[in-house]
This record gives sequence, C-alpha cells and structure tokens, in this order.
Amino acid sequence: MSIWDEALIQFNKAAKLLKLDNSIQNILTNPKRVLQVSIPVRMDDCKIKVFQGFRVQFNDLRGPTKGGIRYHPNVSLDEVKALAFWMTWKNTIADVPFGGGKGGIICNPKKLSDGEIERLSRGYIEAMHRFIGPERDIPAPDVYTNPRVMAWMVDEYHRIKGYNVFEMITGKPLELGGSEGRADATAKGGVYILEEALKKIKIKNPSIAIQGFGNVGMTAAKLLAKNGFKIIAVSDSKIAIYKKEGLSISKVIKHKQTTRSLEGFKGANTLTNEKLLELNVDVLIPAALEGVITKKNVDNIKAKIILELANGPVSADVRAILFKKNQISIPDILANSGGVTVSYFEWVQNKMSYSWSEKEVLEKLKTKMVDAFDNIYNSCKEFDVDLGTAAYIHSIRKMVKVLELRGYVKKGEDVCMM
Repeated sequence: MSIWDEALIQFNKAAKLLKLDNSIQNILTNPKRVLQVSIPVRMDDCKIKVFQGFRVQFNDLRGPTKGGIRYHPNVSLDEVKALAFWMTWKNTIADVPFGGGKGGIICNPKKLSDGEIERLSRGYIEAMHRFIGPERDIPAPDVYTNPRVMAWMVDEYHRIKGYNVFEMITGKPLELGGSEGRADATAKGGVYILEEALKKIKIKNPSIAIQGFGNVGMTAAKLLAKNGFKIIAVSDSKIAIYKKEGLSISKVIKHKQTTRSLEGFKGANTLTNEKLLELNVDVLIPAALEGVITKKNVDNIKAKIILELANGPVSADVRAILFKKNQISIPDILANSGGVTVSYFEWVQNKMSYSWSEKEVLEKLKTKMVDAFDNIYNSCKEFDVDLGTAAYIHSIRKMVKVLELRGYVKKGEDVCMM
C-alpha cells in the first residue's frame, strides 16, 4: 500500500459515515496544484548537480496552503501529495485559516556541505517563488530542515522581491521574525492534549513510556516530568531504558546530550524499542518513527492512551482495533498539531510587525489544543468511532460548510447527510 493509499483510508471511512457525495469527495481528495522543479546547484567541487524538488498545494479553500519542506533521499511526489493532504486536515482540526501544502527535495543532506545545502535551499525558492508567498503558500521546516534553512529561504525571497517578506515562511530564527515558543510547540501542544484526555477518561498519576528521544520526544519528557508525571521508559534509535519507579528525566537528558545515546545510562534496565511499546503503562507516546504499532503487535499493546507525536505511528485500521479494545489512540493530525498552530501565530505576528511573549503564545496554543481535542472527542462519542475517524468527521463537516459558503454546494443540497 502506498502512502497515498494509506492517507485516503481514514478519510474514506469518515466520508462513508457522513454519506458524503462523490463529487465533494473528489474535490477534497484531488490536489489543486502539483509542482515539480529541477534545481541546478554548483557543488563544492565546482561541478553542477541537478536536484528534483516538489511542492503540492492541496487545498486552499480555508486560506493559503501551509506545510513543511523536507530534504531526504526517499522524497517522492506520492509522499509529498499524501503529506499535503494530511496538512489540509491538520490545519482544519487546529482551526487555523490555512489549507494543506507540502514540499520536498530528493537529496541526502548528510552528504552535503553547509554551502551546498544553502545553495540548494536558495535554488528551491528561486524555482518556486512565483507560486509561494504569505497569501498563497507558506513553507516551514520539516525533516532535515531547520530555522537556518528557513533563514536562507526568506533571504532568497527578499533578494528576488527586493524587500523583506518575513511572513512568507515560518519556523525562522527569532531574529528574523520567528515566534517565541515555536521550538517546543509540537511537544507542548501534545502535552496539553494528553492532559485533557486524562481528564476525560479519569486517569490519575499515569505511568508513561516514550519511544523516541529526539527533539519532540525529549521535550515532551521534560515537560511531563516538570508537571509531575512519572515516566518509566524512554528510547532512542538504539536502545530503550526502563525503571518501574520512574526515571529521572533531567539525568537522562544530561546523559543523552553528553554521550549522544541512551546507552550506558546507570540506574535503569535496558529494553528493545519493540518491548517498550508493549510495556504495561497508562500512556504510550510514539515520538519517532511511522508504522510502529501494526496488526502484528497491536494485541500486545497495553497502554490505555496512545499519543501519536510522530507522523503516522499508528495506521487507520490499527486505530480501529485499539478502539474495540477500549484503548484511545490520539491521531497525529491532532496530537502533533501544536507546531503548525504556533507557525500560524508566527505568520500573524509577522503580518502585524509585532511579537508576543512566550507566555502569550503558550496561552493561545493551549486554548487551540483544548478546543480541538474537545471537538474531536465529541464527534467520537456522537458516532462511536475511534478518534482518528472522528478527527476526519469533524474536519470534513467544517470543509463542507466552507464549500457551501463559497458556492460549490447549494445550501441544503444533500452532500452530507449527517
């Protein structure tokens, strides 16, 4: 099954429950614009190498398209299209006035020098600048891109236009119009949602395991520990560590930052990543890889709540299995939407030529996250479906209303029976 086929499964399930008209389904599952460009780059050895870049602007019915740019050897048009589709629904769920977009370049950034990455980044903007901008399509960091890459991109856009347009891209350094709170936004938003979920199903003093100790997983662990939660296991790409009484997250972070690995951490038992997923905990947080909970191991998953901070750690069909077992899997398009929400705040601040404090940003983020979870939880109860399907039900309903208001659908037309 391709990533695009996977992207459609949960949408189609929700569309069927809503009895959505085929013509509306076609509007919502076909990208508005697909761009493929060739980017010639002078390498450090003075030879020219041509890279392939993509940008998919999937849906702009609710506002300019929005989504990251990734640098990876496995980038493909099929992947970028699926990710842009997901961004459409993530932005709708987060209730930010954006449509879905995504971009990527086929490359291995680990084999490129800083100078080559800079020239590649500037070349991407040169090739795409006619189709992006603060009112059309707003890029952001993604896999193997970061604030420094965004700084090169906004500077190249400035060079082409002849004036600064800081709001054309988000995830920038603070000095170039970035937002306070952006670095921790994905993890912070996930924590807000988890706290709300724990209230709904009345779990007190939960035990937590986190798979993935990169930026998002480590930040989530730090925030949860600060709030008094007991984290009994964490893992990186090589190893998992476990302590039933709870790990000292500050010591784990110090060890990880010093040695760049969890190996050798004293005072805890070691596990495999696979065994971490199957621990008897209240909350499991996959914060690293996609496809880690599958039909092969779903029967061994014991956590009452799964918070999907990674992209695609649980497939649509597996969420349905978990739901039948009275286990809640909070879908990635909700759980990790804190990043795009604060990106929206960055765009707003740039347009106002004003900046908010971190406290103001986080207060606004919490309001958005809690509202989004409550809306989806209500749809879950209304239709008796898993939270992933409920997320699409809620967002499809919102999109149908937009289609009606914009004239694609006549008022009262039978496009959505529920």
